Amino acid sequence: MDQIFWNWKKKRKRDSSGLVGRDFMSLKHFRAEDIKQFLWTAKDLKTRMKDNGEIFQPLKGKTAALIFQKRSTRTRMSSELGMAKLGGHAAFMGPEDVHLGVNESVKDTGRVLSGMADIILARVYGQDFLDELADEASIPVISGLSDLLHPLQILADFMTLQEHFGYLQGLKIAWIGDGNNILHSLMYGCAKLGVDLNVATPAGYEPDADITEEAMKIAGKTGANFLMGSDPIKAAYRADAIVTDTWVSMGQEEEKKKRLNDFAGYQINRKMLKEAGADWVFLHCLPRKQEEVTDDIFYSKESLVWQEAENRMWTVMAVMLHLLQPYTPVHPMPKFVRG
Repeated sequence: MDQIFWNWKKKRKRDSSGLVGRDFMSLKHFRAEDIKQFLWTAKDLKTRMKDNGEIFQPLKGKTAALIFQKRSTRTRMSSELGMAKLGGHAAFMGPEDVHLGVNESVKDTGRVLSGMADIILARVYGQDFLDELADEASIPVISGLSDLLHPLQILADFMTLQEHFGYLQGLKIAWIGDGNNILHSLMYGCAKLGVDLNVATPAGYEPDADITEEAMKIAGKTGANFLMGSDPIKAAYRADAIVTDTWVSMGQEEEKKKRLNDFAGYQINRKMLKEAGADWVFLHCLPRKQEEVTDDIFYSKESLVWQEAENRMWTVMAVMLHLLQPYTPVHPMPKFVRG
């Protein structure tokens, strides 16, 4: 009987209409309209609560369980403070508090937390942990990052670019750096929204082949143009936004010396960007190292990294709100298509 009841609860979550009750694991699972809804709501919340000083607490009485195998300033602060701003409460569990798959199975962890919290956000190493957690939990599960994907970061990047340029479709984004989890999610996001993307990664550091194939198929349907290669100057040509990330992610410390050698020539600098778009901007998810981008760009007027970091909070607030209950923004929808 208990197993039957649990399966019914999981089925109820999966069958939920709209956004309420769904998991947020990858942008590939969402329609373009859903992604725009997240972005619209994030901008709406920012306008209501920051610009207008409104106290808005629709999640009063709701709780979020935060599981962090990997430390992070932005993911932790954005989710904890964001939940608090919406009237809810977040409980943080670091590596010393929860050992997924070690002291307690992922299956059991998912079921325990489902009986206590209303939503789970997990920042982990393996995507398989997230997938199993989502399968076993009867409450929504949000990916705070895995080694494969980082969809929350791309929502913040898209919100930042939309605020700056006034649209998304019609932009050309250049990714210069590692073919990592952020690039994977950026590829899905650009493909879904019809945003052009140029990619330059060193040989041996290309994005996952299956994700590349899948994203390019989606792009073929939405009109997004993807250029994949290894030449950073070619990738930056006429680009409106230059995006990079750390070359040495958490868990790759032993590879640092080799990676620094392999990424020689990929530092973002003004010489590299001399043929970028006339009004290009720079994004970096942080934390940043100087070998990745020069100071004169990182701290320049073209750099939107602080706005991007702040938008991590508004976008995760939008995701939590939509997964927990219906919400209709009170402010007009931002424009997402140029013209």
